[in-house]
Amino acid sequence: IAINSDLADCVCAATCFDLNSKIENLIIVGTENGKVLEYSIMHKNKLLTVFDAHHMPVYGIKWNPFNKKIFISCSADWTVKIWDHRYKDPAFTYDLGSPVSDVTWAPYASTVFAAVTADGNVYVYDLDVDKCEPLCVQNILQKRKRKLTHIAFNPTEPIIIVGDDK
Repeated sequence: IAINSDLADCVCAATCFDLNSKIENLIIVGTENGKVLEYSIMHKNKLLTVFDAHHMPVYGIKWNPFNKKIFISCSADWTVKIWDHRYKDPAFTYDLGSPVSDVTWAPYASTVFAAVTADGNVYVYDLDVDKCEPLCVQNILQKRKRKLTHIAFNPTEPIIIVGDDK
Protein backbone atom coordinates (compact mmCIF):
# COMPACT_ATOMS: atom_id res chain seq x y z
CA ILE A 1 0.00 0.00 0.00
CA ALA A 2 1.43 3.37 -0.92
CA ILE A 3 0.53 6.32 1.27
CA ASN A 4 0.50 9.73 -0.38
CA SER A 5 -0.79 12.64 1.63
CA ASP A 6 -0.11 16.33 2.00
CA LEU A 7 -0.23 16.01 5.79
CA ALA A 8 2.22 13.10 5.81
CA ASP A 9 4.57 14.97 3.45
CA CYS A 10 5.82 11.67 2.08
CA VAL A 11 5.19 8.82 -0.27
CA CYS A 12 5.88 5.69 1.72
CA ALA A 13 4.81 2.11 2.05
CA ALA A 14 2.52 0.94 4.81
CA THR A 15 4.06 -1.81 6.92
CA CYS A 16 1.21 -2.59 9.35
CA PHE A 17 -2.23 -1.35 10.38
CA ASP A 18 -5.00 -1.88 12.92
CA LEU A 19 -8.69 -0.98 13.07
CA ASN A 20 -10.03 0.47 16.29
CA SER A 21 -12.67 -1.93 17.64
CA LYS A 22 -14.21 0.73 19.90
CA ILE A 23 -14.28 3.77 17.57
CA GLU A 24 -15.89 2.75 14.31
CA ASN A 25 -13.97 3.64 11.14
CA LEU A 26 -10.72 4.70 12.86
CA ILE A 27 -7.53 3.08 11.58
CA ILE A 28 -3.83 3.52 12.35
CA VAL A 29 -1.10 2.71 9.83
CA GLY A 30 2.60 2.19 10.48
CA THR A 31 4.97 3.13 7.66
CA GLU A 32 8.43 2.26 6.40
CA ASN A 33 9.72 5.75 7.27
CA GLY A 34 8.69 5.50 10.95
CA LYS A 35 5.52 7.58 10.82
CA VAL A 36 2.17 6.45 12.19
CA LEU A 37 -0.85 7.74 10.29
CA GLU A 38 -4.36 7.90 11.75
CA TYR A 39 -7.24 7.77 9.27
CA SER A 40 -11.00 7.99 9.33
CA ILE A 41 -12.21 5.46 6.78
CA MET A 42 -15.73 6.84 7.13
CA HIS A 43 -14.71 10.10 5.45
CA LYS A 44 -13.05 8.76 2.29
CA ASN A 45 -9.87 7.75 4.13
CA LYS A 46 -9.33 11.22 5.57
CA LEU A 47 -5.92 11.55 7.23
CA LEU A 48 -6.50 12.86 10.76
CA THR A 49 -3.06 12.79 12.40
CA VAL A 50 0.57 12.11 11.55
CA PHE A 51 2.71 10.89 14.42
CA ASP A 52 6.50 11.21 14.04
CA ALA A 53 6.66 7.93 15.89
CA HIS A 54 9.94 6.17 15.10
CA HIS A 55 13.26 6.70 13.34
CA MET A 56 13.04 3.46 11.35
CA PRO A 57 10.24 1.27 9.93
CA VAL A 58 7.23 0.53 12.13
CA TYR A 59 6.84 -3.26 12.34
CA GLY A 60 3.78 -3.58 14.57
CA ILE A 61 0.87 -1.44 15.75
CA LYS A 62 -2.21 -2.31 17.83
CA TRP A 63 -5.10 -0.49 19.46
CA ASN A 64 -5.67 -1.36 23.10
CA PRO A 65 -8.76 -3.62 23.19
CA PHE A 66 -10.00 -2.00 26.44
CA ASN A 67 -9.19 1.68 25.92
CA LYS A 68 -10.28 3.18 22.60
CA LYS A 69 -7.78 6.05 22.83
CA ILE A 70 -4.59 4.04 23.40
CA PHE A 71 -2.37 2.26 20.87
CA ILE A 72 1.08 0.70 20.90
CA SER A 73 3.76 0.64 18.19
CA CYS A 74 7.12 -1.04 17.70
CA SER A 75 9.96 -0.46 15.32
CA ALA A 76 13.32 -1.44 13.90
CA ASP A 77 14.66 1.48 15.98
CA TRP A 78 14.59 -0.85 19.05
CA THR A 79 11.63 0.89 20.69
CA VAL A 80 8.08 0.15 21.80
CA LYS A 81 5.92 3.22 22.32
CA ILE A 82 2.50 3.62 23.92
CA TRP A 83 0.34 6.46 22.59
CA ASP A 84 -2.87 8.28 23.40
CA HIS A 85 -4.14 9.12 19.91
CA ARG A 86 -5.15 12.61 21.08
CA TYR A 87 -1.50 13.62 21.66
CA LYS A 88 1.50 13.78 19.33
CA ASP A 89 4.06 12.51 21.88
CA PRO A 90 4.16 8.99 23.32
CA ALA A 91 3.08 8.39 26.91
CA PHE A 92 5.75 5.68 27.35
CA THR A 93 8.87 4.63 25.43
CA TYR A 94 10.75 1.38 25.99
CA ASP A 95 14.19 0.67 24.46
CA LEU A 96 14.52 -3.10 24.09
CA GLY A 97 18.09 -3.12 22.73
CA SER A 98 17.30 -4.84 19.43
CA PRO A 99 14.86 -4.32 16.54
CA VAL A 100 11.33 -4.97 17.82
CA SER A 101 9.52 -7.20 15.33
CA ASP A 102 6.02 -7.24 16.83
CA VAL A 103 3.98 -6.07 19.81
CA THR A 104 0.50 -6.89 21.08
CA TRP A 105 -1.88 -6.19 23.96
CA ALA A 106 -3.17 -9.01 26.14
CA PRO A 107 -6.88 -9.72 25.55
CA TYR A 108 -7.56 -10.18 29.28
CA ALA A 109 -5.94 -7.07 30.85
CA SER A 110 -5.75 -3.47 29.66
CA THR A 111 -2.24 -2.94 31.06
CA VAL A 112 -0.45 -6.06 29.79
CA PHE A 113 1.49 -6.16 26.53
CA ALA A 114 4.21 -8.33 25.02
CA ALA A 115 6.88 -7.73 22.38
CA VAL A 116 9.44 -9.81 20.50
CA THR A 117 12.87 -8.69 19.35
CA ALA A 118 15.03 -9.83 16.47
CA ASP A 119 17.63 -11.23 18.90
CA GLY A 120 15.14 -13.82 20.22
CA ASN A 121 13.76 -12.17 23.35
CA VAL A 122 10.13 -12.06 24.47
CA TYR A 123 9.26 -9.17 26.80
CA VAL A 124 6.09 -9.09 28.90
CA TYR A 125 5.06 -5.88 30.66
CA ASP A 126 2.22 -5.08 33.04
CA LEU A 127 1.89 -1.32 33.51
CA ASP A 128 -0.21 -1.87 36.62
CA VAL A 129 2.68 -3.70 38.31
CA ASP A 130 5.68 -1.70 36.99
CA LYS A 131 5.62 1.05 34.37
CA CYS A 132 9.37 0.86 33.69
CA GLU A 133 10.57 -2.74 33.89
CA PRO A 134 9.23 -5.89 32.24
CA LEU A 135 7.68 -8.65 34.32
CA CYS A 136 9.61 -11.17 32.25
CA VAL A 137 12.31 -11.31 29.58
CA GLN A 138 12.81 -14.73 28.04
CA ASN A 139 15.21 -15.64 25.24
CA ILE A 140 13.56 -18.45 23.32
CA LEU A 141 15.88 -18.81 20.34
CA GLN A 142 19.17 -19.03 22.24
CA LYS A 143 21.74 -20.27 19.68
CA ARG A 144 19.40 -20.85 16.74
CA LYS A 145 19.95 -18.52 13.82
CA ARG A 146 16.37 -17.35 13.49
CA LYS A 147 14.64 -14.03 13.97
CA LEU A 148 11.41 -13.66 15.95
CA THR A 149 8.77 -11.94 13.82
CA HIS A 150 5.33 -12.26 15.46
CA ILE A 151 3.66 -12.54 18.84
CA ALA A 152 0.07 -13.22 19.92
CA PHE A 153 -1.84 -13.98 23.11
CA ASN A 154 -4.29 -16.85 23.39
CA PRO A 155 -7.73 -15.14 23.57
CA THR A 156 -8.84 -16.95 26.74
CA GLU A 157 -5.74 -18.20 28.57
CA PRO A 158 -2.55 -16.33 29.56
CA ILE A 159 -0.52 -18.13 26.89
CA ILE A 160 1.74 -16.47 24.32
CA ILE A 161 2.60 -17.84 20.90
CA VAL A 162 5.65 -16.59 19.01
CA GLY A 163 6.57 -16.98 15.35
CA ASP A 164 9.93 -16.73 13.66
CA ASP A 165 11.21 -16.12 10.14
CA LYS A 166 11.24 -19.85 9.34
